[in-house]
Amino acid sequence: MNGKKLIKLGLASLLSVSLIACGNGANNGGEETNATENKEVTLKVWAPSEDVVENGWLSKELAAFEEAHPEWKMTWDVEGVGEDQVKEKVTTDAENAADVFLYPNDQISALLSANAIAKLGGATLEQVKSQNSDSAVATVTYEDAVYGVPFTPNTWFMYYDKRVFSEEDVKSLETMLEKGVVAYPLNNSWYFAAPYVANGCTLFGEDQLDQAAGIDFSGEKGAQVTARLVELVANPNFKIDADGSGLAGLGDGSVNAIFTGSWDYQNVVEKLGEENVGAAPVPTIEINGEAKQMKAFAGTKAIGVNANCKDPEVAVALAAFLGSTEAQKDHYDMRNTIPTDAAVNVGDDVVAKAILDTMDYASIVQPSFPEMGNYWDPATALANEIINGQVTADNAAEKTDATNNTMNGNTAE
Repeated sequence: MNGKKLIKLGLASLLSVSLIACGNGANNGGEETNATENKEVTLKVWAPSEDVVENGWLSKELAAFEEAHPEWKMTWDVEGVGEDQVKEKVTTDAENAADVFLYPNDQISALLSANAIAKLGGATLEQVKSQNSDSAVATVTYEDAVYGVPFTPNTWFMYYDKRVFSEEDVKSLETMLEKGVVAYPLNNSWYFAAPYVANGCTLFGEDQLDQAAGIDFSGEKGAQVTARLVELVANPNFKIDADGSGLAGLGDGSVNAIFTGSWDYQNVVEKLGEENVGAAPVPTIEINGEAKQMKAFAGTKAIGVNANCKDPEVAVALAAFLGSTEAQKDHYDMRNTIPTDAAVNVGDDVVAKAILDTMDYASIVQPSFPEMGNYWDPATALANEIINGQVTADNAAEKTDATNNTMNGNTAE
């Protein structure tokens, strides 16, 4: 089932179904209905190839959905489409795209622009709110409406060598730098904002949902961080992680901590040995003598429903089912997909704990507004200037304000 394949199943759901804006535009509100109708339905579903393999996660959930919904005789059109491909494929031809798809939350604005994603209402919306933390719900919220059922966090955190650092050590970057070597991907803009946010800089307001607020790295709050980064780059125990150098350093002992995500767990285990792998949220950073919590960009991957779907009742039921507690448990058991639902027991999984802690107190929602596109390149450029010595304590304020202007689309002198 790696390509497109039709599978015929009869389906049913244990869930109450909430109608959304399928077929009527993405901005119509959700209405709850308890009515069900015996009918034949065809749904097109996209999920990553790893999930649609024979006897994989998706086939298990579709079979369970069938058992729960005998009133719907289903034909499934299943295709392996990675979450990173959804935006391009859906927005190219929204009317013929999947009815239900797995996607990363930062694609919401583009999907909305193409009228390709429907907002949720009724019992499905209540499910999203009851299963997930406020931060996870915020990742799928756009202009006060919710556009998907989250099923796994998408963020980064810290791996460290437990032989070098204790659980207490890794709470503070300064303590870590006294005891070992830390490699940080400063010129990767996904990681660059963390210390700025710690010092009060914002991206689209305090909750990342205020489009009009823009990006604010201006003034003293931004300049102080830039000056601190200049100091850190000069510290021999602070290395720039680029092109895999941090991971390689874990292997030869020249690096004792790196910042990445769950996708690198096995690579870290290979370098350190499983018994030596620690994981934790990004630590605090000291700015002007005060320890402040750095914060990672956080998002989720979610199950979305096409606003153009022909059978919204069934499509929404499926989305809710695929994001349910039981389906998330299956996803974790079968593919180690970390759940957003805290009701799923992850035991002593150090990576899951680090991710959930990050989502809880060491992250901000990665904004999905189109203007967020103005952030990435200027952030990388400022980071490279810091690394290359072009930014100093004397010109930190000037350089930071100039970058802030560029991030907000203002390049005037």
